[in-house]
Amino acid sequence: MVVIKYTLDPVWKPFTVPLVSLCDGDVEKLIKVMCYDYDSDGGHDFIGEFQTSVARMCEAQDAFPLELECINPKKQKKKKNYKNSGIIIVKSCKVTRDFSFLDYILGGCQLMFTVGIDFTASNGNPRDPSSLHYINPMGTNEYLSAIWAVGQIIQDYDSDKMFPALGFGAQLPPDWKVSHEFAINFNPTNPFCSGVEGIVQAYSACLPHIRFYGPTNFSPIVNHVARFAAQATQQEAASQYFILLIITDGVISDMDETRHAVVQASKLPMSIIIVGVGNADFAAMEFLDGDSRVLRSYTGEEAVRDIVQFVPFRDFRNAPKETLAKAVLAELPQQVVQYFKHQNLPPINSEPA
Repeated sequence: MVVIKYTLDPVWKPFTVPLVSLCDGDVEKLIKVMCYDYDSDGGHDFIGEFQTSVARMCEAQDAFPLELECINPKKQKKKKNYKNSGIIIVKSCKVTRDFSFLDYILGGCQLMFTVGIDFTASNGNPRDPSSLHYINPMGTNEYLSAIWAVGQIIQDYDSDKMFPALGFGAQLPPDWKVSHEFAINFNPTNPFCSGVEGIVQAYSACLPHIRFYGPTNFSPIVNHVARFAAQATQQEAASQYFILLIITDGVISDMDETRHAVVQASKLPMSIIIVGVGNADFAAMEFLDGDSRVLRSYTGEEAVRDIVQFVPFRDFRNAPKETLAKAVLAELPQQVVQYFKHQNLPPINSEPA
């Protein structure tokens, strides 16, 4: 039911209805449309009705609208010179195919996965068992658990399984300058790691060679991935979508810059997953995750779509890793579909509608 109030000459906005709901997928099937005069008390007055089909409505074009007479059978019987109770004009009607996340993946879309790891001093000395970066006798910590849980699923959607792994918030040898987007394999021209195992090996190997520092700046790493996602906007079909997994222990230092970076990234084929480790206050992360409100840049510009998913690791410490992966990746399929649909990009290998 679509209502327009306070007018005798309503103009309805374009709307979509699944073809199955409308006519069981049969474009020749007759559809009855009923028109009422809205009353706030619920006693709507019947104006008239007509029957049509999707095939008939699809004949309508802007230059040649389709006119359908609303007939009230009772009035038609009573009044000899009754014509109609109004005319519904269909300006345009199209049947378009909605592609699913699987349509895009099976069609050849690659998910380009990048990991960003927080090496700020608030994590604690990695040689100290109380540190979030301390690798326990089982060979794991919360950072590694998050990398495994998300990476093992994402890597199945990437054919070459080569993933850039970046660190931020640490001082690097030999001059001990702070960096907020460094390759954890110390190879800036080739920051790629082979599979999740490669990320884990590079992470473990780099820990003894860096000094944890600060501040906790997210924007450099968001902008780093956004540069590659921006290049992918030249694609004529849905071939690449970028995912940045940021694993962090705390409060963002550059919130204004990060908000701005996320708003700009919302226009690109890109999603950001933030996993919060440890027991810090993650209110800022919840703020970036635009589930409850639209995220705005400091300039006032709104995000085109919600691209951030935040998950606190502590909620999943005692749960199977599949549960964490499910929560972390919950919004990704709809974000991928939403981007490509908005850009009107079909899967690479798709049949015409």
